[in-house]
Amino acid sequence: MSDHPKVTFSEGDGGTEGTGSGVPLRARVRSLGPSMTRSVQAVAETVAADPAGCSRLTVSALAARTGTSEATVVRTARLLGYPGYRDLRLALAALAAQQESGATPAVTADIAVDDPIADVVAKLAHEEAQTLADTAAGLDLAALAAAVTALATARRIDIYGVGASALVGQDLAQKLLRIGLVAHAHSDPHLAVTGAVQLRPGDAAVAITHSGATGDVIDPLRTAFERGATTIALTSRPNAPVAHYADLVLATSAARETRLRPAAMSSRTSQLFVVDCLFVAVAQQTYETAAPALAASYEALAPRRTARSPRP
Repeated sequence: MSDHPKVTFSEGDGGTEGTGSGVPLRARVRSLGPSMTRSVQAVAETVAADPAGCSRLTVSALAARTGTSEATVVRTARLLGYPGYRDLRLALAALAAQQESGATPAVTADIAVDDPIADVVAKLAHEEAQTLADTAAGLDLAALAAAVTALATARRIDIYGVGASALVGQDLAQKLLRIGLVAHAHSDPHLAVTGAVQLRPGDAAVAITHSGATGDVIDPLRTAFERGATTIALTSRPNAPVAHYADLVLATSAARETRLRPAAMSSRTSQLFVVDCLFVAVAQQTYETAAPALAASYEALAPRRTARSPRP
């Protein structure tokens, strides 16, 4: 019995749609990438990029194509959730049959400098949709539910993020504030640690970091953890350093980087999706107080949404 969740294949993106863990092949390869050896990563990326072609290769042929060994190919198959290479190859063959039956060809997310605007829109829309699907499929619902309860019952919530993740942190904070919770988003690492020192059991701290290794985010989370607050990490690397100080880890999709769209930008889609899941579920759990608070904030802001006549 494999220790890893089984990954099965479906049509659509040239990749997979998981059962069990529900994690598509491309998403799983991206999320496991940092923990893979270089040789295992070479095999995994080749299989993810060309499942149909690889389905026709023997273990020796795939090893030769990737410049690795047969043992590495078998080890990669097991890492991806299969007892052996034969099982992985059968799944790849099933995907090839689906593609030959007329499945919609994949839309690549690689954006070239000279791409027309219509292609840019289509490629980004496809990548964003796939990122959301990958994140939803891989989200630990038990951890999400526990995080929702921690936020809904917290005396105070501190949120840490820098760069693009700071924008996501601000989005979460303003959403929670509008339903009457006490939430602070910190992008300054000094203020973040200063605030974390004041936390105690019954409080909550949320760290948002795509890489899971951002020191300016890990430091305040560690302080909050040591003070007894419930700590939550949003990261695409569940085994990264930030997880060492997180009571709960919510995994986001490890969005694929391109030269025109680095991970710091593309990761925002999955992070904002998890933020929305947290917010809606917290609002559900605190509905009796959340609904009046949301209505009051809407009413208070209504005059500011009214267009003002220009001065004569």
